[in-house]
Amino acid sequence: MFAPSSTPAPPLPEPRFSEVQPSILLLPPLSRRGQGPGLIVLCPEVEDPLAIVDGVPWVLVKWAEEGYAVIGIQPRALVDASASLRHALEALSACDGCTSDKIGIVSYGAELWNSLASAVQATKEIVATVVYADATEQAQIARSPIPILQHLAGTSTTGDGRSIERSSAEGITRYWYPSRTSFRFAVPFQEDFHYATEAVSHTRSLTFLKPLMQGPYFDLETIWDEHTYYEFEDRSVEHTMSTMVQEPYVNHIPTMTGGVGRTRLSNFYRHHFIFNNSPDTELELISRTVGIDRVVDEFIYKFTHNSYVDWMLPGIPPTGKKVEVPFTAIVNIRGDRLYHEHIAWDQACALAQLDLLPEYLPFPYPIPGNGVDEKTEPGKYEYRLPVAGIETARKLRERNAVPSNQMFDFRIRERKPTPE
Repeated sequence: MFAPSSTPAPPLPEPRFSEVQPSILLLPPLSRRGQGPGLIVLCPEVEDPLAIVDGVPWVLVKWAEEGYAVIGIQPRALVDASASLRHALEALSACDGCTSDKIGIVSYGAELWNSLASAVQATKEIVATVVYADATEQAQIARSPIPILQHLAGTSTTGDGRSIERSSAEGITRYWYPSRTSFRFAVPFQEDFHYATEAVSHTRSLTFLKPLMQGPYFDLETIWDEHTYYEFEDRSVEHTMSTMVQEPYVNHIPTMTGGVGRTRLSNFYRHHFIFNNSPDTELELISRTVGIDRVVDEFIYKFTHNSYVDWMLPGIPPTGKKVEVPFTAIVNIRGDRLYHEHIAWDQACALAQLDLLPEYLPFPYPIPGNGVDEKTEPGKYEYRLPVAGIETARKLRERNAVPSNQMFDFRIRERKPTPE
């Protein structure tokens, strides 16, 4: 199904801008498909529009990685908004990478959108608009006959604490971000940028844009399966990395292993992951959820601990024991390549199966109530660790495999004297 590692890994596309007009740039899609709908992005000027800093690309590169043919219009070009929009639409029409006459707009700032809004009303190609703005600017955002999504930094002006509002009659969807004070939370390379909030808003933008623009849609399950094939079956670093964007990252939450950026992640795969995993490693899928830009898997990670698996069990020599551990993978896919993986698992479950956890540990605090004297000297008692071994994996696999609530019977007990 997937190309074996005996064939060369396909190279990543090299991002290249062409200048349509001064302050108007065209960037073809950076997906493997190389074609997609057109997207006009109104954004501030930046010194290097192809920059990727600590894994975060400039907005034009990000949208091109999503599979769009991107036109970037900078503020200076909006002095004559009608002409700039005309040039943008003509450039997309002539672009081999633009495959649809349904064009979207993303504006990083209400002022930029307001400069273009009247010109948009005279076109038939524009089908959707996304605007980032401050909540205080909500009333000033120009209306449009086309559907519009507003990302608003701050709280709702209604004061009711809501975070989302949809008005079908007006064709407006609004999201508020109360913890952010400026719409620039979505603009990289400056102090207001907030990675996590931007990521949430970006997923919401894709959910809004894709149905209206008829794509681009990709088979996210196959993309993720291809990536894991090269990791665990084919065991090719080069092919694994070819399934990822230019600057991806992997974060294994319990052990904080992985890598941010192509160089560090390639090194991690080569020296700590792909060739360290046991030959009998198996991923038993329990459930899968596919969203607009990510795959969320529940699975049981099964292997024999017959080598140093330092990404998962750093510093622990091989025990020879068979292990089955519940895992969760949240995989963000940008276009038709992976952007990042957030991987979490039950580390205590793994250690328990390796017989590397004691059943009881000293309780270092005074104990209020519970039949024990509150004035008891700390450390006099010990508690039973609320941890299970392979039973955890079995209960994930089958809900009745292990009775529920057995840990409710756990009790503290007085510590036994240590033999001299």
